Amino acid sequence: MKYSHGDLMFKQAFLLRLCNLSANCWSHLHPVNMLNSCNVKFYHSKALTSPYPGSHVERSQVPADKVGWLTEWKDYNPVEYTAKSVLAGPSWADPQINDKGFSPKFNERDGEVERRSLNGTYVVENGRPRNPVGRTGLTGRGLLGRWGPNHAADPVVTRWKRDGSGNKVAHPVTGKNILQFVAIKRRDCGEWAIPGGMVDPGEKISATLKREFEEEALNSLQKSPEEKVELEKQLHKLFSQEHFVVYRGYVDDPRNTDNAWMETEAVNYHDETGETLDNLPLEAGDDAGMVKWVDISEKLKLYASHSYFIKLVTEKQGAHWSENPSLECHE
Repeated sequence: MKYSHGDLMFKQAFLLRLCNLSANCWSHLHPVNMLNSCNVKFYHSKALTSPYPGSHVERSQVPADKVGWLTEWKDYNPVEYTAKSVLAGPSWADPQINDKGFSPKFNERDGEVERRSLNGTYVVENGRPRNPVGRTGLTGRGLLGRWGPNHAADPVVTRWKRDGSGNKVAHPVTGKNILQFVAIKRRDCGEWAIPGGMVDPGEKISATLKREFEEEALNSLQKSPEEKVELEKQLHKLFSQEHFVVYRGYVDDPRNTDNAWMETEAVNYHDETGETLDNLPLEAGDDAGMVKWVDISEKLKLYASHSYFIKLVTEKQGAHWSENPSLECHE
């Protein structure tokens, strides 16, 4: 990944700001004991979703003060659940821990499978990886294929909202220009989301970001060879330009369990002039019910931690986020 001096300065400033976040910015989440290099706590909120997605399985309830593993809880009795689709043994899924011949190398690159976490070394207890952020009320893998970290990539593709004359549109209250991003409506849960997906074994993150955007937002898998060539021409300029790594690490995701969890690298590809993206033929792919350009604001309700990623992009681009200054989480 290439970083400009401005990107690096922004990251440093943002980390410093995170270190001084006021409590009300995070009051709806469950603080736990995992800290990053800035001593900022990670949180579980959506990872406590019950029933578990795509099932009638109810998680064991986890009180806010017992999410973190450092809090002793002798009576903790999580439900064990791994979806049938995972147990069927598809190519993207691990076998069960006790299956003969399965000896995963946790916290390492295991052949083509990346079992290292973006947040550092995680604990392996009784042969199973332990969610680094805390308890979820459910063991096993749920819908996730890998024991431990399941790596994804989320391309945040943005442009400025413009009027009929091509001028940027500013928000009437804040005066800041309005940013738009390409959003898909997930078929599995009906929520709007960034058009990302899982990193294939051995695949580079940069390749995943581009592939997922093409498949989910442009329906490239259903295009003719000639149409694919044209799409490649349009996207090459966008994905080869300087970009901004929004976030790398653990994701508060409703599919997470005590033994399997989502991690992602979210990257912003911004079309400053709009010339590259204006003629892009958006078309929903297999996993997407709809796809469209969406105006960004704090009113957006998005899947998993996607609203947080989008907010970071608005800060980077100096775009509108909220009419309420307190929601900017500034001191």
